[in-house]
Amino acid sequence: MIGLDLAKNVFQVHGIDVFGKVVLRRKLRRGEVLGFFVTLPPATVGMEACGGAHYWARELARLGHMARLRPPAYVKPYVKRGKTDTVDAQAICEAMTCPTMRFVPTKSEAQQAAAVQLRTREPLVRQRTQAVNALRAQFGW
Repeated sequence: MIGLDLAKNVFQVHGIDVFGKVVLRRKLRRGEVLGFFVTLPPATVGMEACGGAHYWARELARLGHMARLRPPAYVKPYVKRGKTDTVDAQAICEAMTCPTMRFVPTKSEAQQAAAVQLRTREPLVRQRTQAVNALRAQFGW
């Protein structure tokens, strides 16, 4: 089982065996991630759910790994000390062992594009409503 903490440039990998013993701790640059996972046998890879995590989950699935996304709020209780990438990767890995933990389904590119459209549209609708309400207040309509 592998915990992968995603970041802008340097990703942290933390792996454990079936007994919970640490077998892997490594920092990877963004360009090294796929090359590293190609060399590994298929494994369960856990990540905190975010926009970029869906991309990495799809890529890892193409390589034969099972990518599982967890909401960051569900991983936070497993952080034992200060918030660093190494500790986050370890917490993600530990959270993966909890059988009752919920997963976030991996979004396709089309689903992510639709979500971006909605997030872009919502503030525009809110601004339009504010402008209309300001005009009504100004002129007493």
